Amino acid sequence: MTLSDAWIDFVAGWCSGAAAVVVCQPVDTVLTRYQAGIMMPNIGTRSFLQNAGLTALWRGASPMITAVPLQNMMLMGGYGLGQRYAALYNPEQKLMACFVGGCTGGVLQSFLMSPVELIKVSQQCAGQSLSSAARKVVTNLNHSASWRGLDATLLRDGIPHGVWFAAYEVAKDDLNVRLSNDPVAVPLLSGALAATAAWGVGYPADLIKTRIQASGSMSLGIYGTAQLLIKEADGQILAGLYRGFGLKLVRSIPASMIGFTVYEFVKKHIESL
Repeated sequence: MTLSDAWIDFVAGWCSGAAAVVVCQPVDTVLTRYQAGIMMPNIGTRSFLQNAGLTALWRGASPMITAVPLQNMMLMGGYGLGQRYAALYNPEQKLMACFVGGCTGGVLQSFLMSPVELIKVSQQCAGQSLSSAARKVVTNLNHSASWRGLDATLLRDGIPHGVWFAAYEVAKDDLNVRLSNDPVAVPLLSGALAATAAWGVGYPADLIKTRIQASGSMSLGIYGTAQLLIKEADGQILAGLYRGFGLKLVRSIPASMIGFTVYEFVKKHIESL
């Protein structure tokens, strides 16, 4: 993988991340407040909008628009590295190479996204301004409080991102045959299937991460938070750990579809120059 190949993946990843945030942030705001136990998606959303206004749905968008493109640069860079490694050295291990590349990119970007998402959650759940939430996190980066939820973020972003890219490759290879390499339909549908598979694996860690970050200094840790979620669901494990999963798919499937489609389009455009 040459430096120019890496930069193509980074630029295409940046564009795909920015597009996904702009389109999907309102659903993310509702989901975050629901995961934190602040409101229900139906009645609570209406009351929230009446009190805070429509623009409140984009709370937390500023740090995400800044960070998610960088996050996608790391993820798509790892994905591209896996693709090229397999193409050059071991084509039969393409899925494993993409899986390992996705896991690697996911772990690396966790250290970027954990404090950024802490800022976002503070805005979405506590109504803090961007400057206030960011100042509290940035000025205390050497303190554990600014990294609250990092362990859960690592669980969410490691293996699930490997699943995301591997599932995308499987779906793309199959759909390219079925849909004659359609440049729009293939990445759209493959992205939707990949997001469903990845969040099926990673959603409990995402829910736990949000609850930890929204809880302030009263965090119970991963195990304690999981126990609390199950207790809130009357002892039902799946209901507790997958609370809000449907809403997550409403947000993540379009984001994945948009992200992969923009990534493939920008990548092909740059390579054709």
